[in-house]
Amino acid sequence: MSGQVALVTGSSRGIGFAAARELARAGFAVALNGPGEDEDLARACDSLRAEGARVAAVVFDVSDLAAHDAALDRVEAALGPLTTLVNNAGVGVLRRGDPLEVREDSFDRCIAVNTKAMFFLCQSFARRLLARPRDAALTHAIVNVSSSNAVAVAVPRSEYCVSKAGAAMVSKAFAVRLGPENIAVYDVQPGLVATDMTAPVIAEYSARARDGLTLFPRIGQPEEMGRIIAALASGALPYTTGQVISADAGMLVPRF
Repeated sequence: MSGQVALVTGSSRGIGFAAARELARAGFAVALNGPGEDEDLARACDSLRAEGARVAAVVFDVSDLAAHDAALDRVEAALGPLTTLVNNAGVGVLRRGDPLEVREDSFDRCIAVNTKAMFFLCQSFARRLLARPRDAALTHAIVNVSSSNAVAVAVPRSEYCVSKAGAAMVSKAFAVRLGPENIAVYDVQPGLVATDMTAPVIAEYSARARDGLTLFPRIGQPEEMGRIIAALASGALPYTTGQVISADAGMLVPRF
């Protein structure tokens, strides 16, 4: 087996599933991931197989660092040598509220999944690629999904913002290390996107988008993030690495 092979973490629904679908439509074999066997993951795999994609379900918790190498082994046994890693898995805060009231459990959870797991999965993936010959005709890339909150503070979710700022630096560090190896690394920073995580507040943010919070007066959709991720992974932006893609409808553009 040869060709583009991607692992997309946290891909049973939302942005992760949209990315997996767009990658599959671009000709990638895709490994979908969730922390456990559930209906969402099975449904996601079945959906892509129905479209003719070559798909594998690879169940592991990204925060379990000891599981990374074995998970990558399972992807390659099912689909062939990996070319692409999409770090999408993430969690929100356990409780929204004042930064002065943030508890250690919520802080540690955000860091463990959103930052630490991303760093070490990038490490495992990169070591694997560097240990073997690679087909120069294929694009080799890491696409990390962080958040506009890597830059902009959301006071009720301060620990989440801290973890995403760390995630943004993960992308920079690996871009610098892997550039000489012709492995591209990108940081996609979604803004207001309709997902399960944002469901409790999306109506409020939709109204704020219409009132000018974003330059395009609407919220984003997972499918749009998926198209961006697939374009980066496919090499559609040649001679680039280390870039931040602010997929936020211009929300963070400085204005007077």
